[in-house]
Amino acid sequence: MRTLSLPRVSRRTGVKVAAAALTAACALTLAGCGSSGSGSSAADAGNVADVSGSTKAGTLLDTPFTKPDLDLTDNHGKPFDLVKQTAGHPTLLFFGYTHCPDVCPTTMSDIALAKSRLPAADQAKLRVVFVSSDPERDTPARLNAWLGAMDKSFIGLTGKFSVIQAAARSVGVGIEAPVKEKDGSISVTHGAEVLAFWPKDDKGHVLYMSGTTAEQYQHDLPKLIRSEAP
Repeated sequence: MRTLSLPRVSRRTGVKVAAAALTAACALTLAGCGSSGSGSSAADAGNVADVSGSTKAGTLLDTPFTKPDLDLTDNHGKPFDLVKQTAGHPTLLFFGYTHCPDVCPTTMSDIALAKSRLPAADQAKLRVVFVSSDPERDTPARLNAWLGAMDKSFIGLTGKFSVIQAAARSVGVGIEAPVKEKDGSISVTHGAEVLAFWPKDDKGHVLYMSGTTAEQYQHDLPKLIRSEAP
């Protein structure tokens, strides 16, 4: 089985996911979205586990990630302990921001569509968590309105940026503090990965890249809910 590693890459506004051959190995390029200025995204290679190559949408991690120890404020203004309150539930975790012009709304709406097509019992088990990489602007009220337009069960989390950044990096997602540009726009750097945690051990076993479709999520979710590789 070929082993792939995830390098760091940055970009301007837009979304780019590329696969490049390097001698006998391949490297997956991760990218996220910028705001209404410049933006870049990356997974820090020093924090990312090797993954097993596959033509499927989801990539099975050789070394599963431990769920980040995050205690933040949710989209209803209440304290939310990620580890405790998602324990035993299949969980999809994404770091992004509500002012994102491209990959964030697309990713969340695709997941919402896929979830809506599941049997009611499976929908009730699934937890979808959106952690803000722009917490100063992403208040609980804004998160609630933005996520609620897609799926009212989605969980939005906001809080201290340094805490969020540390949690993201612990699972290989690179995010940087928002930067105000000269024209007044805000640039936000964040990874575009979705991590899937299995309920049997609460560990992140599967990684989804930007560009994964609703149909692909729909295909994989029943297996993730059963703690099975897609």
